[in-house]
Amino acid sequence: MFLISVSAFPQATKNVIFEGKVVNSENKSLAWATITIPKLKIGTTTDIDGNFTFQNIPSGTYEVTASFLGYKSLTKSIEISIPVTEVNMQFVLKEDSESLDEVLLKVTSIKSEIEKKGFAVNVIETEESSFRNLQTNELLNRSVGVKVRRNGGLGSSVDYNLNGMSGNSIKIFIDGIPISTYGSSFDLNSISPAMIERIEVYKGVVPGELSDDALGGAINIILKKDIGNAINASLSYGSFNTFQTNFNAHYQNDKSGLFVKASGFYNYSDNDYEVWGKFVRNILPNGRYDYVRAKRFNDAYRSFGAITEVGFKQVKWADKISVGYTGSNSYNEIQHGAYMSIPYKGRFVEAKANVFNLIYNKTNIAKGLDIDFHGLYSNRNTVVNDTVKYNYNWFGEKSLDLNGNPILRPQGAQQGAPTLANIDRDIFSFRAGLHYAINNKHKFIVNHLFYDIARREDDEILSGLQRNFIGTRDLQKNVTSLTYEMRLFEEKFKATAFGKYYKQDIQKMDPVVEDINGERVRVEKDFSKQISASGFGGAVSYLIKPAFVVLVSAEQAVRLPSENEVFGDVGENIVENAGISAETSNNLNIGFKAGLYQVKNHKFSFAMSGFLRDTKDKIVRRTQSNLNDAVQTAPFENLGKTKSIGFDAELNYIFNNKLDVLFNVSKFDTRFNSKYDNNGNVLSLYNVQIPNEPFFTSNLNVKYALDSFLQKESTLNLFYNIQYVDSFYNIWVPREVRGIEQFQVPEQFIQDAGLSYVFPEKNLVLSFDVKNIFNKQSYDNFAVQRPGRAFYLKMNYSLSKL
Repeated sequence: MFLISVSAFPQATKNVIFEGKVVNSENKSLAWATITIPKLKIGTTTDIDGNFTFQNIPSGTYEVTASFLGYKSLTKSIEISIPVTEVNMQFVLKEDSESLDEVLLKVTSIKSEIEKKGFAVNVIETEESSFRNLQTNELLNRSVGVKVRRNGGLGSSVDYNLNGMSGNSIKIFIDGIPISTYGSSFDLNSISPAMIERIEVYKGVVPGELSDDALGGAINIILKKDIGNAINASLSYGSFNTFQTNFNAHYQNDKSGLFVKASGFYNYSDNDYEVWGKFVRNILPNGRYDYVRAKRFNDAYRSFGAITEVGFKQVKWADKISVGYTGSNSYNEIQHGAYMSIPYKGRFVEAKANVFNLIYNKTNIAKGLDIDFHGLYSNRNTVVNDTVKYNYNWFGEKSLDLNGNPILRPQGAQQGAPTLANIDRDIFSFRAGLHYAINNKHKFIVNHLFYDIARREDDEILSGLQRNFIGTRDLQKNVTSLTYEMRLFEEKFKATAFGKYYKQDIQKMDPVVEDINGERVRVEKDFSKQISASGFGGAVSYLIKPAFVVLVSAEQAVRLPSENEVFGDVGENIVENAGISAETSNNLNIGFKAGLYQVKNHKFSFAMSGFLRDTKDKIVRRTQSNLNDAVQTAPFENLGKTKSIGFDAELNYIFNNKLDVLFNVSKFDTRFNSKYDNNGNVLSLYNVQIPNEPFFTSNLNVKYALDSFLQKESTLNLFYNIQYVDSFYNIWVPREVRGIEQFQVPEQFIQDAGLSYVFPEKNLVLSFDVKNIFNKQSYDNFAVQRPGRAFYLKMNYSLSKL
């Protein structure tokens, strides 16, 4: 394909780019102004610097209109002709002196288009956040209905909760490809907001195009599709010796369509933040608990990686064709197991991944027919090192008995038996789609996802004979979807219907010794299991009046057990459970979105959604049913029937385009709904709240902008964030039990603040953030404490028009 592309240079079409800027009569940039080309039925909005871009504009003469609230619209004529490949235009808008009582703002953007298709979806735009000391997971955690739960500081394992559904029920994608393909060394902590165009968060009902077994929702990271030539780099340093940097570079030749893209990242943190309270205790030689305040000492994290891509855009035979490589590496020390009560020392995990990809897409390959293909091959390696034989306390010292002798670990290592486990994975993942539009009202989409993982394990600490009895694991998954989209009544009514078919093959081989004719012989015992299921769903939206849309979506969803849930994971303290079954859920969302409205200098919008999740065979990590927290490993298992009912709501208020207030709240009730076990016995846990689920959360985000602060044309942005999480239990609580309060995660009220200074040239941004201002205890999983007060400084530099 590469040789064909080289020979096709002479036939390449011109990639005509139309760029411009919108300013007011004082030459100040107007962010979020609307630019439309009515003849082509397209439009866009300006960025924070007042710039806008259209690409692939065909030859012709067009009227272009720029508009902004409080200003008079301006229309200019533009002529596009080959071989001209770049056109630039500036709009100077004058203020409208007429008084405005109430105005409805109608802006058609990608965000608006996605959020009004009927699905319960949030679209998070990242342009402004990329200049701050915010990780991608922090952006998600501030979104309505989303709770990001971490097992500690930077690099710790992360769990996502969407409207009461969590764990692997929530699928993470990068441009529609499961992130699991990339490995643990490349995750959302590694992807800076500067690399992201937008984040789509689907709750409960997931479109057929994503073609995966996402039962509770999906988070789709859309990476930037850069145009032209530009470089962006950022550098951040902060508390706990935390260092983060990333860069992005893009080059494109407009004549040939050739482009080259490169980006990289490096993250490091000691994660030596203080922990204290009822979960942090040293066991004295006489067995008494000594509650202490101490720093984490075995929790350092390091990751680095690079992404490269080369190919062609907007050539005659492809809209885009490219090959790429992603390499990543990580080192992660493990401070404790599932609970904080027993600290580790000397246990760590190393991971690396090499991922190769091929992308091809072409619109209108035949009349109304589009095609896209994204294929990846990944080789991942994980090494778990656990060989230290002593017990340690929270000061990093060896625990002593009454005679002053070091206490040894029961099985010889921090987590269990000593190990140098080496896990290799070969993964193939392909996603292909066909889009056929009968006309602008009716469209069919067929998508297929293929995912295959071959897993091989070794342990260098074992003898040669023992290593000869290590088994193999293989898992293959296929998901096919068919989607129909309909738009009627001048696109006021939009409907989507889809069906999905799921198939999974599990293969497991374990060598054993058997007596055959009086001889002990090594025999390979095979285990295989097939799971097949089907699901269906749909989404409907209706625009009752401009900017007021009603949304309804429903799905009979299916989730297949993941590789780690089936085969276990030493590094994540997960025990194998090959007999685990798929889970199913009937999901329903009903809601509305209103706005954006304006009354003089005031803008506001409001959205609200109610949801139901009726789940069978819910897959969860086994939690405790008593007060003994000595067990630090656990398998995943099918819980039975659960039901979750709740709502989320979001209010956005803007004053004079300077003050921006965003408030959201989410509440749900998830209960164990199985009254009888398989033998017909009444279960004591019936109608009991599921443990370890924060069921009530709220966020308040405030931003205020000061123009021309210290320097003309500069901008100072001030930020304040408040996050509230209600108290919840991390074990089953069927009835009142003495001492149960020690397993109650307390109510949390965490506040952050920050500022960013945009220099007049708009290419340099300095920012400063304070996280957890009042150093409050913050918990997520099984009462594992997160970092306290922390300070971060970041510099972001962008260079374009190279």
